[in-house]
Amino acid sequence: MRATAALLEQPGEPFVLTDVDLDEPRPDEVLVRVAAVGVCGTDLEFAGFFPTPALLGHEGAGVVEKVGAHVTSVRPGDHVAMSFASCGSCALCRTGSPAYCRGFDALNFSGRRPDGSTAVTHGGREVNAHFLGQSSFADHVVAPERAVVRIDASYDLLRAGPFGCGFQTGAGGVFNVLRPRPGASIAVFGAGAVGVSAVIAASLSGCKVVAAVDVNPAKLEAARGFGATHGVDSSAGGTAEQLAALVPEGFDFVIDTTGREDVLRTAVEALGPLGRAGVIGVGPSESMSFDWRSILNGRTVTGIVAGSSVPQLFLPELLELNAEGRFPVEKMITYFPFEQINEAVAAVRSGSVGKAVLTF
Repeated sequence: MRATAALLEQPGEPFVLTDVDLDEPRPDEVLVRVAAVGVCGTDLEFAGFFPTPALLGHEGAGVVEKVGAHVTSVRPGDHVAMSFASCGSCALCRTGSPAYCRGFDALNFSGRRPDGSTAVTHGGREVNAHFLGQSSFADHVVAPERAVVRIDASYDLLRAGPFGCGFQTGAGGVFNVLRPRPGASIAVFGAGAVGVSAVIAASLSGCKVVAAVDVNPAKLEAARGFGATHGVDSSAGGTAEQLAALVPEGFDFVIDTTGREDVLRTAVEALGPLGRAGVIGVGPSESMSFDWRSILNGRTVTGIVAGSSVPQLFLPELLELNAEGRFPVEKMITYFPFEQINEAVAAVRSGSVGKAVLTF
């Protein structure tokens, strides 16, 4: 079938709207008509080097149109959010940790199905797609069943997409991994969509001190509206001193969403004894380094993928919190028509919007 997609013809270039051809869904696949898709920092990071021609996008939500013969969890007409792909058969998937699937990189970042094929072609050329289980910068997606999560039809599809990545990642890092006790202290580095999701989760967990750290004063002010008790402006330096003034004995928890070596070092050094650092940001730094003394006294650094969640369980829980008004992420969303994808990308890069969502 024919679909309208935003293709990346060369790394780093603008997206180009064009028609592509999609395969019919295989027995374990689902065809979804996309209603909306978020623009995530991971899309922008991979747009700089992903093999082209490429179809990115991984925060889609929509309505199921067709299912393969072996699909049992959804049927045509179901509303769904989409998340990452996993094999379902390795030991980690079978024990409830699909975010750490043994085949995660091959399934989500190779641009291909496990057999090396692609469901997307353009003018006879094969397109590298299947990005994080979906490649949802298109009005239709062929996705594996394990990347599709049925959601209640009462939930707003236009805001549901980012729950599959950004909102899940930030909130899951707190709820599923760090699990702070009431009265704990936490510092969240980076006050974008992922960081603010972590701030909301920390506030809901009863943290007494929730410090948002960013170089953008507007983002810090916005974070306060989502539950941050303090904003730390790191644009002029002195971040460590500002954090020490808030919690002299050191923070119980920190989360880094920036992927920057210098930021993560500051975050780890802000911890107190037995403090835990969660690393959930994909960013510009290829390596991280610490003074060995900064992780003494029981400090730990934990990498977190997709909030360490089982999307089929966690996404409905987050969406229900949103429906109850307790996870009000819609306040950070700015909507763009799909045709304005490059304008949305520019807004995300500049930090002028909290979360950009493309609508069809």
